[in-house]
Amino acid sequence: MSTPAAEPSPAPLRVAIVGAESTGKSVLARALADALAREFDLRCGIVAETLRDWCVERGRTPRIDEQMGIALAHAARIAAAAARPGLDVLVCDTTPLMVAVYSDLLFDDHTLEPVARECQRTMDATLL
Repeated sequence: MSTPAAEPSPAPLRVAIVGAESTGKSVLARALADALAREFDLRCGIVAETLRDWCVERGRTPRIDEQMGIALAHAARIAAAAARPGLDVLVCDTTPLMVAVYSDLLFDDHTLEPVARECQRTMDATLL
C-alpha cells in the first residue's frame, strides 16, 4: 500500500513595498509582517533590500556595471524566500524595480527594465 504524496505548499502571497530611499519601506515591511502574524496568525517572511546591503558592505554606491548584478541578486533573494515551505506571506522590502529606476535616473541605463518587470510580475500586491 502506498501513501499519498504530500501536497506541495502553496506559494506565499508576495507583497512588494517600493519607493524612494529612506521613506520607511523597511519599517513598513517589518510592521506589516508583524501585524499579519499577530492579527491573522499568518507565517510571514521579509526579503531585505539587496541594494542597501550591497552599499553597506562596500561603503559606496554602485557603478553602472554593478547595477545588473544587484538587481539579479535581489530577484534571486525573492525567489529563494518564496520557495521556502510554510510561508503564507512574503513581504519584499523593495524589488529590482527600484534598482532599475535608479539605474535609469543616474546612468540613463534601461537595461535592467526586463529583469525588474519579470520580478515585479510575480508580486501579488505592490505598495507604493
